[in-house]
Amino acid sequence: MASGSITPETRARLGRVLEAAVAAADPAPAIRRLLRVEGNTLTAGDHHYRLAEFDNITVVGAGKASARMAGAVEAALGDRVSGGFVVVKDGHREATRRVEVVECAHPVPDSRGEFAATRLHARLEAAGARDLVIAALSGGGSALLPAPADGISLADLGETTDRLLRAGATINQLNAVRKHLSLVLGGRLAFAARPATVLVLAVSDVLGNPLDVIASGPFAPDPSTFATALAVLAEFDLLDAAPPSVVDRLRAGERGDIPETPGPGDAAFTRVRHVIVADLAVAAAAAERAATEAGF
Repeated sequence: MASGSITPETRARLGRVLEAAVAAADPAPAIRRLLRVEGNTLTAGDHHYRLAEFDNITVVGAGKASARMAGAVEAALGDRVSGGFVVVKDGHREATRRVEVVECAHPVPDSRGEFAATRLHARLEAAGARDLVIAALSGGGSALLPAPADGISLADLGETTDRLLRAGATINQLNAVRKHLSLVLGGRLAFAARPATVLVLAVSDVLGNPLDVIASGPFAPDPSTFATALAVLAEFDLLDAAPPSVVDRLRAGERGDIPETPGPGDAAFTRVRHVIVADLAVAAAAAERAATEAGF
């Protein structure tokens, strides 16, 4: 059926299908259902935390929905939340009681995002063994945490990302490079947070919910390596076109001069747990139900 032949009634029915999908993927009610405090125990899905073991509960995060997610965590835990810091896209700020919310550019990172990512990293580095960190991650988290590694400028990072996208790199190829040019991605926030306990609440916009891909996996093991990143640049003939600082860093990492991102089995993830609170499958199922009810 041509788009011009869609009747107002059909358009309204289609609108209800879209609304159902969006509502199903709303992380706030999902988090309020997920997090339960019974006595002195916090339950999050299959994970249980004895609150008496923690002096502080800090909420951090990044993504277009992270402020909304932080507000839901505050609603579930009340005054038990000590504070926090989340980064959102311009215009996506929501009211929170104890968690600081900052806005930055998306999808093209800016200096505000670089400063915010550095602040978030420093906050996690200050966490101790009696801290519980609840991390709220959602779509857009990678662009909102553009903290380049030492020797890499924000402009270099942006140029490399742009060249890869124009060359047709997949999300996995792009992430392999970005993680090895970043202070925070590819499990580095989990490394920074040691020895704190970390509960990651994630909204997945990636099919299959791979933890290392959602927001470029700041708290997840990184299966890629510096050699992987170099191979990506080579595949797209970018070893000479990419900024020299980028190629130099990747080659130094391949030689072992720079520590690798933490991979599967690394001790940095011993006290880290992930829970998917909403994903594409949930949204698609809701859309299917609504479409059936609407007569499609």
